Amino acid sequence: MQHDPDIILLDISMPGESGIELAQQLANLDDPPAIIFCTAYDQHALEAFSVNAKDYLLKPVRKDDLFASLDKVSSLNKAQRALLAESDQKLEGRGHISAKTRRGVELIDLDKIFYFAADHKYVTVYHEDGETLVDDTLKDLETEFGNRFVRIHRNALVAVSRIEAMEKNIEGQFEVKLTGTELRPVVSRRHVGGLKDLLTSL
Repeated sequence: MQHDPDIILLDISMPGESGIELAQQLANLDDPPAIIFCTAYDQHALEAFSVNAKDYLLKPVRKDDLFASLDKVSSLNKAQRALLAESDQKLEGRGHISAKTRRGVELIDLDKIFYFAADHKYVTVYHEDGETLVDDTLKDLETEFGNRFVRIHRNALVAVSRIEAMEKNIEGQFEVKLTGTELRPVVSRRHVGGLKDLLTSL
């Protein structure tokens, strides 16, 4: 997606494909934007939530309802906070990432990883011994290691145990300060609220 929006306000009835069809396509993205339907038709509510819409507002949309909806989709829900609160528990399953390198198969200990960053179809692991390309997708890594890594950007997952703080850079962007490295991955606007909630719970 060219502009990588955090939240999309979407109508049901539009020229060409319907809002429901568009929402289905967006749901297939690695890190899809939050969808809020704003429509005059209440009969499509169930269908809208079946494509993971975060809220459903009827026209004419009241300002208070819109602000409440935007606030809701900008915060972590209770289930997400519970999942992140488990970050200090030992992960059951593999404790490393495997990567094919010129030396053969390299094993990277999860405890040594700072963060994962995606660039097109490649994912780079930044760790204590350098950086390594892996075949895993961010989506797969997030699914498997979601209690140890948190998404801070459409293109980045950061090790929860390495997070020290979130700070603004001179360009006004938020960055994550990590233990053991000078690397400071950027936090997208969409994930600032969630990361603040996580830092409060740690």
